[in-house]
Amino acid sequence: MTERTFVILKPDTIQRSLIGEIIRRVERTGLKLIGLKMVRATEEQLIAHYNKDDTWLVAKGTQRVEKLKVAGKSIDKDPIEYGRDIIRGNVSFMTASPLILMAWEGNAAVGIVKKLVGVTEPLTSDVGTIRGDLTLDSYQLSDTEQRVIRNLVHCSDVPAEAERELALWFKPEELFTYRHISEEILYDVNLDGIRE
Repeated sequence: MTERTFVILKPDTIQRSLIGEIIRRVERTGLKLIGLKMVRATEEQLIAHYNKDDTWLVAKGTQRVEKLKVAGKSIDKDPIEYGRDIIRGNVSFMTASPLILMAWEGNAAVGIVKKLVGVTEPLTSDVGTIRGDLTLDSYQLSDTEQRVIRNLVHCSDVPAEAERELALWFKPEELFTYRHISEEILYDVNLDGIRE
């Protein structure tokens, strides 16, 4: 029943004072906050976090090359270098400001947070999601400005990724185990904990 997930509040969240709003939205789902800290991430930490192999770099770089061709722009490097540009851009963006790191726990935590955050591109995120409601960036704008998309939040995509990311950013003693009263209504099958 219990799963953990990892969330980063990115520099645009910090700079726009949306920290409380985003935490409130996640808390309202019933997930339990088990780890929280502010850090100034290093380039090494972020490269380890993104953890992209050459196959990913070539695939993303090839997409970028195709976009450049369609736009009639010159192509001056191999696809893998365009892929590396994405990682370099993310590192540059994520080191522009402190980050808020969070660990959340509860039933289907990864899927719940992912649904709440919305898809990567804010323009196509549904109304009601964090990205759909709180930012207006798009791939077209970020491509035009040759920067990464500013979408407020990173969240883990799958449970295995969440565990890897949590281990990267939190020491075991920084993740807390405690009883939260809301667990009685969410997980107590017979509601014995609230019966009068």
